[in-house]
Order: sequence, then C-alpha cells, then structure tokens
Amino acid sequence: QVQLAESGGGLVQAGGSLRLSCAASGRTFSVYAMGWFRQAPGKEREFVAGISKSGGSTYYADSVKGRFTISRDNAKNTVYLQMNALKPEDTAVYYCAADRSLYGESVYRSPVRYDYWGQGTQVTVSS
Repeated sequence: QVQLAESGGGLVQAGGSLRLSCAASGRTFSVYAMGWFRQAPGKEREFVAGISKSGGSTYYADSVKGRFTISRDNAKNTVYLQMNALKPEDTAVYYCAADRSLYGESVYRSPVRYDYWGQGTQVTVSS
C-alpha cells in the first residue's frame, strides 16, 4: 500500500504559477505509476497528467499541454506538477493518484484504474 499527500495548492492570479507536490509513504514509490487529476465543482474528475514509474513517459490532457509539467523524484518519494500560465478554468481540487499496473496512455487517463488517491489540494485561479 501507499499513502499520498498533496501540497502546494493556493490562490493565484491568472497567468501565475504553482507547483504541486505529492509525497508518498513507503519505500517502494518507484513501482507506482502516478497521475494528477482535478475536479471542479459540479464536474467529473478529469485527467491532468501522468508519469510512468521511471519518469521516462509522460502524458498530458490537451487543456494543460505546454503549460503544466509532471515530474517525479523517486529518491524523495515525490511527484510534482508544475503549473504555469494558469487560467481561471484551472480552478479545481487537484488529486494525485498511484497504481502499480498502468500501461498505455489511455489507461493513465482513466481514474478508475488507480488504486490509491490523496486527499486533494485546492487550486484557485482568479481572473
């Protein structure tokens, strides 16, 4: 099992930047593929970005491509989401998620494929 804890959310003006972190418990972080999702009020949870166990493959939603960057540091048991050029429509609760068996981009995009979730961190972008 792995426990996940997000941090780094907050209030930022449009055009600004935030970096989210997701710290994982345990010693086997490198066996988990990771994903970031977000959920705005009244909307379904949606895929934002995913990263393979080694960090060699990354995937992004079209809405964030070119603005967000996912990365991981397996020595620190942490995955990051660098968010630049933020827009009001990026406002949501952001969740990190982990799973040991994710293969293929379409799988990374599906929230039901992840076994472990953090509690979320609020990101609010003002216009």
